[in-house]
Amino acid sequence: MAKSRLHQLAERGQSVWFDTLSRELVQTGELKRMMDADAVTGVTSNPTIFQKAISHGDFYDEQLKELLDEIDDDKEIFFRLALDDIRDACDVLRPAWDAAGGADGFVSMEVEPGIAYDTEKSFEQAIWIHEQVDRPNLMVKIPATEAGLPAIEDCIARGRSINITLIFGLDRYEAVVEAYLRGLERLVAGGGDPSKVASVASFFVSRVDTETDKRLDALGNKELQGKLAIANAKLAYQHYLETFAGPRWEFLAAKGARTQPCLWASTSTKNPAYRDVIYVEELIGPVTVNTMPLETIEAFQDHGEIRGDTVLEGVDEAKRLFEQLRDVGIDYDDVTDTLEAEGVQKFADSFDEILTGIQSKRTVLAAA
Repeated sequence: MAKSRLHQLAERGQSVWFDTLSRELVQTGELKRMMDADAVTGVTSNPTIFQKAISHGDFYDEQLKELLDEIDDDKEIFFRLALDDIRDACDVLRPAWDAAGGADGFVSMEVEPGIAYDTEKSFEQAIWIHEQVDRPNLMVKIPATEAGLPAIEDCIARGRSINITLIFGLDRYEAVVEAYLRGLERLVAGGGDPSKVASVASFFVSRVDTETDKRLDALGNKELQGKLAIANAKLAYQHYLETFAGPRWEFLAAKGARTQPCLWASTSTKNPAYRDVIYVEELIGPVTVNTMPLETIEAFQDHGEIRGDTVLEGVDEAKRLFEQLRDVGIDYDDVTDTLEAEGVQKFADSFDEILTGIQSKRTVLAAA
């Protein structure tokens, strides 16, 4: 039987993670099917994903009825629901974690977005989620805000696996990698085992084009549209290659430390004028992750092309693009700062919708 396109992608060293989690996905066996059919070896979640899962269908109603009788706090109810989903997904993906020797097979759960700018609360909640889930293949997601960086370092130093999310800019990505390395160094200095820690740096892709294209449109420039997202990610990967080499890294690697792969997030194509699998095809490379929504998985399985390690191609052109954008008046730092703020706010809005949805379910179920 011929291997699927996603299985071929996985053979090149790029892990396929599914950018969705729901109780239905796990309980119907669909996640297990996707592991077999679509080479899926990980799952990511965030407040927007959970909002969609909880608000649709009746998979949560039975547990909700029980919890509503016991608990008045809607936020506590959310965590009870979400943590059960995370544990179950971790169990389904455990064979992938075992097969990869702890390098793959992860499920990610995000700290609540309202604490994205609070270092202490981000650290405390990340540790709490790890303790509550109690699975080796859990990653807790912490946004890469300036306040998030120390929390990330402290979690790594405590031996906890972390998915650093909402990375848009190269400077911030470099700070994320540095936080990871410092955390590992502190862990090793304290006698900890770095081989039990894993991390990914979730670098957002398509949203960069969406924001930049809007600004180029206002300038009447069509020529440079649809290029920055991929160039941005390719330069991030170059930094990955440079950082996880040399004496500093070799010391940690000798102790069992793992590199921190780039995870390409937001890889669905927002602009219908662009190829629907462009953010997969152009960012193929070893020791990377691409987390895809269902429509991107289906599209790549149908017509995705694997030309080689495309993330290594066009690096010089990517550097020139940054100069070209600056010359026409695009403020790269403002683009990435805007996207970070919008990303945090979007998740905060979704979290508020979750709590409102639970309150609505409370009213409906009470009436029933």
